[in-house]
Amino acid sequence: MTTSDDLDALEKRYSAAIEAADAIPALEEVRVAALGKKGEVSLKMRDLGGMSPEERKVFGPALNGLKDRLASAIEAKKSALEADALNAALASERVDITLPAPREPKGTLHPVSQVMEELAVIFADMGFAVAEGPDVEDDFHNFTALNFPADHPARDTHDTFFMEKGEDGTAKLLRTHTSPVQIRTLMNSEPPVRIIAPGRVYRCDWDQTHTPMFHQVEGLVIDKDTHMGHLKGCLTDFLAAFFETDEVEVRFRPHHFPFTEPSAEMDVRYERVGDAVKVGSGDKWLEILGCGMVHPNVIKACGLDPDVYQGFAFGMGVDRLAMLKYGMSDLRPFFEPDPRWLSHYGFSPLLQANLATGLS
Repeated sequence: MTTSDDLDALEKRYSAAIEAADAIPALEEVRVAALGKKGEVSLKMRDLGGMSPEERKVFGPALNGLKDRLASAIEAKKSALEADALNAALASERVDITLPAPREPKGTLHPVSQVMEELAVIFADMGFAVAEGPDVEDDFHNFTALNFPADHPARDTHDTFFMEKGEDGTAKLLRTHTSPVQIRTLMNSEPPVRIIAPGRVYRCDWDQTHTPMFHQVEGLVIDKDTHMGHLKGCLTDFLAAFFETDEVEVRFRPHHFPFTEPSAEMDVRYERVGDAVKVGSGDKWLEILGCGMVHPNVIKACGLDPDVYQGFAFGMGVDRLAMLKYGMSDLRPFFEPDPRWLSHYGFSPLLQANLATGLS
């Protein structure tokens, strides 16, 4: 039969076990042993049914009090163990908030995008607007309006990406230059016109300095009194701003383009320093762009009178300009998915190109 001494001994034993528990799992074992369905205290509670009414009056309150005291002791010990575990975690995982935050990886601006921005800034300062047009063109805007004869090599599938003919029998093509933008601008606006047309162009070519898709920027000025001197001054000022030097020496060599007459290729004096080109010094000449006075047939094809209006046009490769200015020897990595190349040659997107603080 259970006695008061038995209950005192039971309480002392489980109180000591609760105090000795050094982790939540050990404490849970003590709780189950004492207060679980088959625990000692729970089993003694069942014995109350076999006692006399007088005994139940004595041991009933005693067992309930024992159960409540052990439950409270277990809950208090559990809270203490959880607090100790939290303090240990805080001590081991402590962060020094005075240290600088870890650097997050950030994206960079592609050299082509950077040079596009530089070109837009330079020519905007000269009063040029930026014009755009579709990548998929028709024969008229890409060739016919630009005075390309029917047997011109550029109309051959070895040089141009032609698409299948439509129901009307005409074939679309991927533009081979951004000159169609000039045609569309002239046909939809009144002179004077002063625009640059940057964008993607496509030709059947692939080697170290040529890719099937690349970037060009072309310029067009149409007015009543425009002449070759304006062309030379505009392009000389452009090169000085782009290469960020006051010492620019250029020369114009006669050339042939279907859409300009007279036509010229523009060279700049330079020297090579490592992989980069230094403009304004040295004893070598580098072809930089093609240009000329707009052919009267082009002006006429756009619905204007060539006896009244004249102007000049020029065009250059954006990718090649980036290669020259920033010392890149191969064009193909421009279009390869290698983030290491971009992290090396890329530009901060937060530093916008401007003429006040420097383009690059």
